[in-house]
Amino acid sequence: MPKHKDLKRVVRSRMRKTGESYTAARLQVTRKRGPDLAVLAGRSDGTVKRATGKGWPEWVRVLDAAGAKEKPHRDIARYVASLGIPGWWSQTVTVGYERIRGKREIGQRSDGRYALSKSRTFAVPASRLFDAFAKPRVRVRWLPDPLSVRRSAPGKVIRMERRDGTRIDVWFTEKGPSKTTAALEETNVGDRATVERRKAYWAERFDALAAILR
Repeated sequence: MPKHKDLKRVVRSRMRKTGESYTAARLQVTRKRGPDLAVLAGRSDGTVKRATGKGWPEWVRVLDAAGAKEKPHRDIARYVASLGIPGWWSQTVTVGYERIRGKREIGQRSDGRYALSKSRTFAVPASRLFDAFAKPRVRVRWLPDPLSVRRSAPGKVIRMERRDGTRIDVWFTEKGPSKTTAALEETNVGDRATVERRKAYWAERFDALAAILR
């Protein structure tokens, strides 16, 4: 794919020739040039190349040659790790490849279910933000969901579960004496449509949390 400004130049040139809208012209240009692997993978080519030494086109060639299109997630990840790629990045490469090859969608896990993430930085210390999740009498003020706490480490992480088996993990990272980020991941979500609804839901709940913390 060309750089962003080069793509715009090519698209606008086609618009002048065909009279198409920008969206229609861009679709035709990108279709001719092949799919944007970074978009399909959900992570930029430059980021992956800096971390692993290969961009998405190279990883696709390597993994196709290894027969990864027919292999399960675990075997692909093991193969990528055997090439000297550390654990987290071997998973990133594997998931990106599976998305490129249509084995899963963005947000979809290897078992076919979905996950979503949401983060927000709050102007409070980590201990206070943690308590807003961990203490039921505080949590009920902004999060009405009935949840059970599976495991926690005060000020660092809390792992919770709904009655339907959906899991919610939250990691807390202090950004200063009175600023903390909560990074939430919800797993075992049923489908893509539910993911979008849950993202909107968590945005609303975080707004409510921010209000009571003020």
